[in-house]
Amino acid sequence: MDTLKRFYGFSLIFTLICLGLGVWYGVESTGTFAGTAQMLWIIVVLSILEISLSFDNAVVNASVLKDMDRVWQKRFLTWGIAFAVFGMRIVFPLAIVAIAAGIGPMETIRLSLNDPVEYERLVSSAHVGIAGFGGAFLAMVGLKFFFDGEKDVHWIEVVERFLGRFAALPAAEIGLLLLSIWGISLLLPDEEALTFVVAGLLGIVTFIAVEGVSTMLELHEEKQRLAGAVVRSGLGGFLYLNILDASFSFDGVIGAFALSNNMIVIALGLSIGAMFVRSMTIHLVEKGTLAQYRFLEHGAFWAIIVLGAIMLLSAKWHIPETITGLFGAILIGLSLLWSVRFNRRNPASFDHDLRGEQPAAH
Repeated sequence: MDTLKRFYGFSLIFTLICLGLGVWYGVESTGTFAGTAQMLWIIVVLSILEISLSFDNAVVNASVLKDMDRVWQKRFLTWGIAFAVFGMRIVFPLAIVAIAAGIGPMETIRLSLNDPVEYERLVSSAHVGIAGFGGAFLAMVGLKFFFDGEKDVHWIEVVERFLGRFAALPAAEIGLLLLSIWGISLLLPDEEALTFVVAGLLGIVTFIAVEGVSTMLELHEEKQRLAGAVVRSGLGGFLYLNILDASFSFDGVIGAFALSNNMIVIALGLSIGAMFVRSMTIHLVEKGTLAQYRFLEHGAFWAIIVLGAIMLLSAKWHIPETITGLFGAILIGLSLLWSVRFNRRNPASFDHDLRGEQPAAH
């Protein structure tokens, strides 16, 4: 109970506030008990959907945060959540509509409130581009983890060792992803194919740019350390995590329209889910869960690759969000079970992991 209160207390309070706003909005907009109850139900379902789709996001966030300075950890968990909740769940869909329709921000807000059907159509019309960008970025995140010759902890050993051998080949993961994007584009109409390829390329370039900025910052900070300066690292990781969070939220925002085309209902439901992802991230970091369960991180990165692949394929075929969430849950669940089994069979190694003596799985 203390753990629940410590890590999830604020999220529970935030949930009650959002549900209260949902009741108020339901009464104001529908004026009926049935209409208000239906809105609340959709908000709850959307929040559960967002949590189920984003658990792998929490694990990956924790894997980056555990190596960041305490100050930057707090900045991500405060400023970052504001960006995730307000920026991606509210501003992002509005920006898509404004660009697609060529209208101003105030007109976009009016459209979302007064003509939700048209608003949904405009957001959905941008799906091919979003699928290309988000899918490519997430696929790069996952592939980069496994195309690593220095990684000495493997879960699916045959596959992961095979991928690790290609680490010496420059940009092997980029070549593989480019071939995948090109192959999917051949299945699309010409106009959509161009949009998809350009968006995919931008997703890859964005990943490379973020990695480049992170590397430059790390080199600069290392130079300062050698000169005897006190350095508080984390800006590169902060930028990386916020872009990663944005990519994870793409599918949730688009998928939410399968349940509702009301901007306020969607924002309330997804915001609750985003807040719980923040709480799960804090829980994983402070409890050292990644050290206790050595394959959990691997399961999360495999889930990211699957999510990226599903996003890319969704440019051609509609894939229900429940399937996406199910794949992620299965992979993470299996990696957790394998970790527990490993700890039982190797208690000495488990103790080393808890004390931080085992090399990280990177």
